[in-house]
Amino acid sequence: MLEEKNDNLQEADGQEQIESQENVVAQNQSAQDEIDNSNAEENEDDSIKDKHNIPMEDYESMPMEKLVSELEKLINNHKVMAIKDHVEEIRKAFMNHYHHLIDEKRDEFNENNTDENATFEYDFPLKHKFEEAYTDYKDKRNQHYNQLQKNLKGNLNKRNELIEELKALVDNTDENLSIADMFKRLNEIRDQWKVAGAIPRDKYNIVWNNYHFHIERFYDLIHLDKEARDQDFKLNLEEKQGIIARAKELLNENDTLKAFRELQLLHRVWKEEIGPVDREHREAIWNEFSDITKQMHDKREAYFGAARERESENLVAKNTIIEAIIALGEEPINSHNGWQNQIKKMEALREQFFKAGRVPVEVNEQTWDKFKTAVRGFNSKKNNFYKNIKHEQQENLNKKMALVAQAESLKDSDDFASVTPIMKQIQEDWKKIGHVPRKFSDKIWKEFKNACNHYFDRLHTVRNAENKEEIEAFDKKKEFLVELKEFELTGNHKTDLDAIKAHIETWKGLGRVPHNRRHIEGKFNKVLDALFEKLSLSKKDTELMKFDAKLEQWVENDNERAIEKEQFFIRKKIDEVQNEIFQLENNIQFITNAKKDNPLLKEVQKNIERHKEELKLWKEKLNKLREI
Repeated sequence: MLEEKNDNLQEADGQEQIESQENVVAQNQSAQDEIDNSNAEENEDDSIKDKHNIPMEDYESMPMEKLVSELEKLINNHKVMAIKDHVEEIRKAFMNHYHHLIDEKRDEFNENNTDENATFEYDFPLKHKFEEAYTDYKDKRNQHYNQLQKNLKGNLNKRNELIEELKALVDNTDENLSIADMFKRLNEIRDQWKVAGAIPRDKYNIVWNNYHFHIERFYDLIHLDKEARDQDFKLNLEEKQGIIARAKELLNENDTLKAFRELQLLHRVWKEEIGPVDREHREAIWNEFSDITKQMHDKREAYFGAARERESENLVAKNTIIEAIIALGEEPINSHNGWQNQIKKMEALREQFFKAGRVPVEVNEQTWDKFKTAVRGFNSKKNNFYKNIKHEQQENLNKKMALVAQAESLKDSDDFASVTPIMKQIQEDWKKIGHVPRKFSDKIWKEFKNACNHYFDRLHTVRNAENKEEIEAFDKKKEFLVELKEFELTGNHKTDLDAIKAHIETWKGLGRVPHNRRHIEGKFNKVLDALFEKLSLSKKDTELMKFDAKLEQWVENDNERAIEKEQFFIRKKIDEVQNEIFQLENNIQFITNAKKDNPLLKEVQKNIERHKEELKLWKEKLNKLREI
């Protein structure tokens, strides 16, 4: 039977051993604490392992639709504790995008709204979808924590029961157990300990130390069976050496985070699944493992240092973008098109900002606030511009409404000759008026377009009917022109003149011809010119009769353009003739001491009289045009 020992003395001796071991590794405690904390978290929920297999995406650069899709995918495909960091990053990114969108929509509302008492409201269905998914996540998380608390409490009770069994085994309350039976029972306790599950974090170190304290007591108790104890120590030493070998390999792993996570698992196995080794190797092997842990910790810090450098570079890029936004808002813009171009540039800078990547966490909120301030400054200046033109837009609206009313009042008129120029002028006036408030733009344009279309559709219907009559008139004039070419003068001046006048009246009575066939009028005028040449009329009378005939044709065909062109031509001829007379009269003054019968003097005087007669003819033609 084994010798009994005083419980208090044994616990004190065991505690001294543990404290001694802890003092040995004090120099490496900083690195080891991080491993222990990670292991405690791992013990808290095994689903955390899953999070290491889920890549952390650059959620900030994703559009809101993609963020909602990612959130739903994570919730449906992974355990709730494996995605908590991802969900939080998605939530931050979504809300940043959402608040930016709301700011833009509020600016648009203020820009287009003319009612100062109106309240801004904006419903965003995607926000509801996001909230539903996020609420689903929180419900699952709460369910998980409630169940976790129950599991942690049950696991704690189970581990305390195992410690009590271990304590009873050491105290050998069953005196009939052999050393072999005690080792067998110890291994059973160890196996149950390995699968006992996570316990509350604040109890972890106490329970772990208590468990190992009684393990040490067990080995101290059975020191009489040195062979069995040494064999167990040897196996434990081999297992821990295997862990050290694997830990050394992890130092060469390219994926630093993956290597660190595996090292965490190795520490768990070391502390919870493998028993002690002999005192000779205990301190050295632990120091070796601790040293590897410190090297891994340094490697991990270097990895995060490089990540922080990238974040610092991203910070520089984002600050540059913010400065560009500020500069964009300070540019003097005084037109709608100019501001539309600025808005496009602003959107491009905004996209660059969201795609620039993460910045150091300690300046993340500050950087976001600077970005929002810059954007709001830009929007404020833009809004001030549009607020200033709201009054102008309201005046434009009043002007266009007046044109709509005028078009409505004229759209059913049958006086096409008078109303058509007015309707065309109304359309020209409409083009000259600037923008109106957007919410009225489509409505007032539709009213104006409908009124104009109504009038011109009626006009085209009437003109189509008139075109048929004009084609018939053309055919008749064509036939009449053939007959007129066969007309012969009788030689009697009065009879021939009356006949020509009668032909002119007949031609006028045949009606108007289509615009694109008015060349027939020119042919008629050529025939008239030939007839007038054969009459014994003065040149002046011939010219006036030909002019009267041509003028009547223009009036009949409403050919305002031809009349205006002729008027311009006659005025020009009058100026030319007057200048010529002035020049001739001026030349006479240089002919001094000349007799009245001087040939040169007579020639000049004759030219002056001829030009004066020509001037009278042009002025008479101009008077006829003015009478129209």
